Amino acid sequence: MRPRLRALLSIVALLSVLVTLVLAFPRVAAFTELAARELRYFWWLILIVALAAWLIWGVGRGSKR
Repeated sequence: MRPRLRALLSIVALLSVLVTLVLAFPRVAAFTELAARELRYFWWLILIVALAAWLIWGVGRGSKR
């Protein structure tokens, strides 16, 4: 598979997952919209996304010895 096609397929898959999550959890989508409007809630959203990224990619790697 070509790298460009693979990148396109991964972007399409990511967008479809995001659309599915927004349709499945409309209250989360409303919270995200509120967070984008209200800056005092926005830093919580950034913190939650950063924690999720750390849990997905950081946990379980161990030290590189």
